[in-house]
Amino acid sequence: MSTRILLVGVIASSHQRWEKMEALEELAALTRTSGGEVVERLIQVRPQLDPATLIGKGKALEIREICHQYDIQLVIFDDQLSATQLRNLEEIIGVRVIDRTAVILDIFAIHARTAEAKVQVELAQLEYIKTRLTGLGIAMSRLGGGIGTRGPGETKLEVDRRRIEQRITALRRRLKRIDQERAIQRKRRNDVIQLTLAGYTNAGKSSLFNRLTNSQVKVSERMFATLDASTRVLAGHRGVPIVLTDTVGFIRNLPTQLIASFRSTLAEIKYADLIIHVADVSDAMVERRIDVVNETLQSIGVEGKPVILALNKIDRVFDDLRLTRLKALYPDAIFISAVTGAGIDNLLNRITAFIDSQLVVRTFTVPQERWDLVSIILSAGEVVNEVEIDGKRRLKVKGLPAELARLRKQIHAALK
Repeated sequence: MSTRILLVGVIASSHQRWEKMEALEELAALTRTSGGEVVERLIQVRPQLDPATLIGKGKALEIREICHQYDIQLVIFDDQLSATQLRNLEEIIGVRVIDRTAVILDIFAIHARTAEAKVQVELAQLEYIKTRLTGLGIAMSRLGGGIGTRGPGETKLEVDRRRIEQRITALRRRLKRIDQERAIQRKRRNDVIQLTLAGYTNAGKSSLFNRLTNSQVKVSERMFATLDASTRVLAGHRGVPIVLTDTVGFIRNLPTQLIASFRSTLAEIKYADLIIHVADVSDAMVERRIDVVNETLQSIGVEGKPVILALNKIDRVFDDLRLTRLKALYPDAIFISAVTGAGIDNLLNRITAFIDSQLVVRTFTVPQERWDLVSIILSAGEVVNEVEIDGKRRLKVKGLPAELARLRKQIHAALK
């Protein structure tokens, strides 16, 4: 039986009501992903927040009655709560209270499969718990299983700050080793074009990844189904190898603990040659989702990178006027369907044009009888011209600057 849940949002004025309703709709989707049943939603207009309870004692008592009337076991606030607010609200309402950040961390704990993802999620959860130890008191000791308690909290609830700090230190060491390993892997890929998919959660990145690479990575309608970066080789262009990476999705107010913990995964975006920003065109809030992704990219230090905006799921849109408006709003975007394949050729053409813009032409001259060197040159890129002059073979090659520079050093060393 799923947990019965009440969602609560607070706004400063009634003008923000629609925005908060949309936020609660997203929170409801997060809650369903975490296995809960949303029974009721409540929005309070409060110009000044109550530092003790956020919503004030009177509203907390009203929520207590709602919980009793509808047999609600959990109250989730869209706004972030302090440890003191959590404690006070639980004492007044009489049921467990968590905030949006706890739900997102919970979903990450559910979907963490690999050792790396589990380390990243546990570190984020412990960082979150650490800031809420002071003031939680009894509330911490009586937590059981369920939404907001998965991961490290399920078996080690009554831990003191010292033990949490020790565990955090150990996890940070493990993540540092993971960062170093990923840095080595990226260095090995210097001679390839690196493409990375980024976008809001559930925008269809994994479906597009499968379409482009003929892979079978997990695809789900649930939020944050992808936590681990998956990398596959695409067919090369002009002799240049290409790799594509799928990454974790973004969301409004992505917890800072997750951004810090997933830095090695997010670095795949930071060091990409080209970012393919995937957005769900069937989402009524697609414009806001695009803004959130752009803001998140900026917050993790991704600026000035070339980006292709791929508006996905056009197979779910039946309003031509909506598509016309979005095409006018995003004239450089590619409209695609990762499911049906519509528009994929246009996306590939745009990727090809980008790759062509990154290539340079260099000339290599080797003795005619040195077929070993000719073979190395042919593997480094596309030969655009080849002539024989005075017993020597001169080849003009189009390829990546770094790869051709490495090739020149290799040839010079071989001819000494």
